[in-house]
Amino acid sequence: MSRQMTRRAWLLSDAPQTRNQARLGAIYQGWLTFRGNKLAMFGLVILILLIAMAIFAPLLAPQNPFAQDLANRLKPPSAQNLLGTDALGRDILSRLIHGSRITLFIVGTVALIAPIIGLFIGTVAGFAGGWVDQVLMRITDIFLAFPKLILALAFVAALGAGIGNAVLALALTAWPPYARLARAETLTIRNADYIAAARLQGAGRMRLLIRHIWPLCLSSLIVRVALDMAGIILSAAGLGFLGLGAQPPMPEWGAMISDGRTYILDFWWVAAMPGLAIFIVSLAFNLLGDGLRDVLDPKGAKE
Repeated sequence: MSRQMTRRAWLLSDAPQTRNQARLGAIYQGWLTFRGNKLAMFGLVILILLIAMAIFAPLLAPQNPFAQDLANRLKPPSAQNLLGTDALGRDILSRLIHGSRITLFIVGTVALIAPIIGLFIGTVAGFAGGWVDQVLMRITDIFLAFPKLILALAFVAALGAGIGNAVLALALTAWPPYARLARAETLTIRNADYIAAARLQGAGRMRLLIRHIWPLCLSSLIVRVALDMAGIILSAAGLGFLGLGAQPPMPEWGAMISDGRTYILDFWWVAAMPGLAIFIVSLAFNLLGDGLRDVLDPKGAKE
């Protein structure tokens, strides 16, 4: 117990002796702030369970998600099929469990591609200024002028239906807000004294961007990404609902809702169960995003 208290005091010290102590102390203080937000912890627990479910899907799924049993089609929730069966007799619970892999793949890929594109374009525009800023920001404004889902539909229609093209389309439509945010952050710090000192020491533009500007933009981008995950899930589900995302027989949640819309009045569970899964995961990402905002952007959270 005393060792634990000593470690805690070392982490919370007001006068850290080394850079590592300061860094670890900041991480620990951030964790304490995050842990104090019960709703954010609830969202984190749900997402951890979702990741575990996706990793161990073959072990957790009670049945084969692709196996058809027409004799048991449209069966209500029961002991044999906890969430019922769909129009082809497939177990909905098993399809939801395996569908979590598709959801995490889409969210993870878009969350990696879009912020990186936006960070690069936004910081280059804000740091370079002049005609470079004008050209890049006008391109960004053009993308922002279209609703995300409509623009994604246009990209998928041009590229062809499929989960890979759907992910690419979502990434190509999701980067503009990150570019605007990164540009705003860059404009506030590009004339800072430490930037001028680094330039006098011979640091080039790319070094200034990568070593000094990008790290300061990451916290705001992380918060924005976490808050945007719900929208990405809904957009992906929308593409799947329209038949432009994951193709049958893949158990994508939006496509499952589309399959069940014909029977929604008489066999509500076919569409309601994947809809509930989308709602829970979207809520978890929003709660997590609020918690991260309290930790990484306390000023913005207070405002």
